[in-house]
Amino acid sequence: MLSGISAVRSSSGRRAWLVLCGMATLQFFIAVDVTVVNVALPSIGARFGVGGHALAWVVVGYTITGGGLLMLGGRLGDVFGRRRVLLIGTALFGGASLLAGLAPSFPLLVAARLLQGAGEAIALPAAMAVIVLMFPEGPRRSRALSVWAAVASCGLVLGFVVSGIITELLGWRWIFLVSVPFILVVLVAVVVLVPGERSAGRAPLDVPGAFLLTVAPLLFAFGVVEAGSGEGASWLPAVALGGAVGAGVLFAVVERRARRPLVPARFFRNRARVLANLATALLSAALSTSFLLFTYYLQDRLGAGPLQAGLTMLPLAVCLIGASVLVPRLLGRWGARVCVLAGLGFTVLAMVVIAAVARLGAAGVAMVPAMMLVAAGMGFGIVGLQYVAVTGVTEDDAGIASGVQRAADQLGGSAGVTLYVGVGFAPALGGGDPFLVSSLLAVAGLAVAGVVAWRISVPAAVTPE
Repeated sequence: MLSGISAVRSSSGRRAWLVLCGMATLQFFIAVDVTVVNVALPSIGARFGVGGHALAWVVVGYTITGGGLLMLGGRLGDVFGRRRVLLIGTALFGGASLLAGLAPSFPLLVAARLLQGAGEAIALPAAMAVIVLMFPEGPRRSRALSVWAAVASCGLVLGFVVSGIITELLGWRWIFLVSVPFILVVLVAVVVLVPGERSAGRAPLDVPGAFLLTVAPLLFAFGVVEAGSGEGASWLPAVALGGAVGAGVLFAVVERRARRPLVPARFFRNRARVLANLATALLSAALSTSFLLFTYYLQDRLGAGPLQAGLTMLPLAVCLIGASVLVPRLLGRWGARVCVLAGLGFTVLAMVVIAAVARLGAAGVAMVPAMMLVAAGMGFGIVGLQYVAVTGVTEDDAGIASGVQRAADQLGGSAGVTLYVGVGFAPALGGGDPFLVSSLLAVAGLAVAGVVAWRISVPAAVTPE
C-alpha cells in the first residue's frame, strides 16, 4: 500500500510534473551558484581588498562543503521526512544567498558561501528523492531525471553568462540576490504541492562522519593548491595532504563503528550503484575541468572579456537542452551502460579537442566542437549514471541513494578541478602546456571510468523502456 510522496505518483501525474518544475527551479539556482562567482571574483576582490589566493575559497568552500554534507542531508530526509528537510534546506540556501549579497566583509561572505553549501546539501537530496518517489521506474522517471540533469548542467554553464551580465549591469552583489525571490516561490510550491510524511522518529545521525567527509577534501584542495603555488612554508602542503589522508581513513573507521552511518553497509551490496557513483565522480572530474579550461582559454589566452567568454559558451547550454530531449529515448533503446560509455567517449574526444585547440592557439570558435562534445558527455553519461544510482530505491533509502550520487558528482568535480587543473597550471610545475597536461590527466581518469562503467549491469526488469 502506497503512502506519503510515493502515493502521489499513482493519483496525479500533473501534480508530479508541477513538483518537478519547482525542484528544477531550486536545482537551477543551486547549480548557477557553483559557477556564477567565477566572473565576479575580481570585483569581489577589489571591493574587499583580497587577492586571488583568498578568493579561491569563495568557490571551493561552497562546492566542497555542499558535497561533503550531502550524504548527511540525504540521511536527514530519510529520518525526518523529505518535505520538512526540503523546506529547511531551501530556506537556509535562500537566507545564505541574501546574506552573501549583503555581506559587509569578506569573512562574512565566505561564511555565507559555506552556509549556501550546507543549504544545498540539505535540500538537494530531499528534492531528488521526491522526484524519484513521485515518478515510477521506467520512461517517466528517465524523462524526469533527464530534465533534472539538464537543468543542473545548464545552470552550471549559464552561471558564467549570468555573472557577466549581472556584474556589468547591476554589480556583483546581485549575483546572489537575484535567486532570493525564486527561492521563495519554491518554498511556497513545496508547502502546497509536496505531501507530508511521517517522521521515522528519533535516530542517531553520523555528524562525525559528515564532518570528516567535508574536512578531507578541503585539506586535499588546500594541499594541492599550496604545493602548486610554490609559496609559503614548504612543509604546509605535506601536512595538509597528510591530514586529508588521515581524515579519509578516520572516516572509514567512524563509518564502520557508527550506529547509523552516513552510508549503511547494505548500500555497498548493490554493486551497480557503487560502480555508478565511482564512475560519476570520475566523469564529473573531467566535465568540471573542461568548464574551467574553456574559461581560461577564452579569457587568459585570447583576452576575451567575461561577458564575451560567457556568451561564447552558449552553444554548450543549447546542446545540453537537445541532449536532454534525445537521451531518454536512447536510454530505453540502448540501456544505461551503453549510454554511459558513449558519454565517457564523447568527453574523451572533448578533452582531446581542447588540448589540440590550445596547442594551435586557434580562435575561440574552435572550442565550439569541444563544447558540443562536453554537452553530449553530460547528456549521455550523467543521466545514465543517475538512473543506475537510484535504481531499485525504496522510501527507506531514497535519500541515501540520492545523497551519495550527488556527493559523488560534486566532490568528484571539485577534486577534478583541484587535481587536474591544479597540477596542469601549477607555477611550481611549469614547463609544459597546462591545457595539454590537464586534458591528459582528465583522459586518464575517464579511462578508469570506462573500465568501471563496463562492469555496470542493470537488471532487465528495471531498465527504462
